[in-house]
Amino acid sequence: MSMVFKDYFSDVSKNYKIFRPEYPAELFEYIVSLVENNEIVWDCATGTGQTAKRLVKYFQKIIASDPSSSQISNAERADGIEYFVATAEQSNLGSATMDLITVSQALHWFCINDFFKEAERILKPGGILAVWSYNLLYMTPAIDELIQTFYYRTLGDYWPKERLLVANAYSDIEFPLQEITVPVFQMKAEWNLNELLGYISTWSAIKKFESVNKVSPMNDLHTRMSKVWGNPAEKVPVNWPLTLQIRRK
Repeated sequence: MSMVFKDYFSDVSKNYKIFRPEYPAELFEYIVSLVENNEIVWDCATGTGQTAKRLVKYFQKIIASDPSSSQISNAERADGIEYFVATAEQSNLGSATMDLITVSQALHWFCINDFFKEAERILKPGGILAVWSYNLLYMTPAIDELIQTFYYRTLGDYWPKERLLVANAYSDIEFPLQEITVPVFQMKAEWNLNELLGYISTWSAIKKFESVNKVSPMNDLHTRMSKVWGNPAEKVPVNWPLTLQIRRK
């Protein structure tokens, strides 16, 4: 089986590490409360280790993989985390070895059915598969309007088709294993203008826009955003609703 890796993020690995928002502590505490053993977890499509580093306090060992060697080279190192380069569909991990598999903001990029087969193979009996994502953020009405115009109009034709799965909150995906009803979680932050623009610069559609048009769409967005923001150093609350899917083997 040969998997095609669609690489939208290697070129922005450093910005990805700096600007991507943090998931709430309550999310991890809830997921861990469902796990029968706290021995080993596979953080699949770890990126720069955003989720892996949060799991260190709960598990003896974290195996964190990503198909992008650039993402792995920029990942945050910590005791208890073992990073390696691999696709989600071909991990080469042993069968029935993992207590938990986590996938954060990445399932839509996978060959999903092949990944689900891999996850079922790797999970121990009773093991947990936890998958989550987030779509557009919310700040103030004026900022939200600019972001939505930028997302849907400026970048509309440049989004990979897989992004629609996120917009639909993964409702189009048929998950295997036993479903667990989950509570609602939100991701929150407080950002200044530079932090917001840095985050937007990591969006997958930006790279394609720049490749086609030979110019960055970020310059015009910066100009428009500056007019409604005021003091660029001012911190503004940011909110993202999280989509969480949990299954038990």
